[in-house]
Amino acid sequence: MAQIVWRSLLTLVLASAAPGAATRSAAAGELIQGSPILTVLPQDAIPAIDAPTFVSATEADPFLRPDELVLSLPDGGTARAYSAWQLNHHEIVNDTVEGRPVVVTW
Repeated sequence: MAQIVWRSLLTLVLASAAPGAATRSAAAGELIQGSPILTVLPQDAIPAIDAPTFVSATEADPFLRPDELVLSLPDGGTARAYSAWQLNHHEIVNDTVEGRPVVVTW
């Protein structure tokens, strides 16, 4: 249920951010506080980043603003940084850290 509510809230935010976007009404019974849920994008329309590659901070510097937000994940001796800008556009990064699968989401 929480996943449906989260996805529903996301679609409502996207609908308000994209005036005139094509929408369809949700199935009967899908309501938030009495209002129908509007779906803007079909399921899985935003591609996840699978098996990301990383570069050093020096190499990344030309591509990041000084105030760029990142999510950081230490992986032993180094830290991985996931750009909030990229997460805004992909929402999910499927990664592997020290042999274990990790999902980074925004």
